[in-house]
Amino acid sequence: MREHFVWVTTRRIRPGTLEEFERAWRPEPYPPGLRQAYAYWSEDGLEITGVSFWDTRESCDSWRGSQAETRRREAMSSFVVEESEGFYLGRELGIPTR
Repeated sequence: MREHFVWVTTRRIRPGTLEEFERAWRPEPYPPGLRQAYAYWSEDGLEITGVSFWDTRESCDSWRGSQAETRRREAMSSFVVEESEGFYLGRELGIPTR
């Protein structure tokens, strides 16, 4: 199975700010080397986990150090209470058919 380069960020946000946070969260421009991105949020709308898949570790690191990402993080900062992130290597798990 193919390995993936994955960046995962989990943020706890201020109550009632999910819509504004999501507007600030979307990258502009779209990062080169980003293959796919997913967002998952808790039922109460206070925690959001972003999972992004990258061509290479270097493409992810390049985006993370870019001015566009700095601006995006600044736009989100007033909504974020707590944040954690990590970079991982992984692969799809084969689920047996039933």
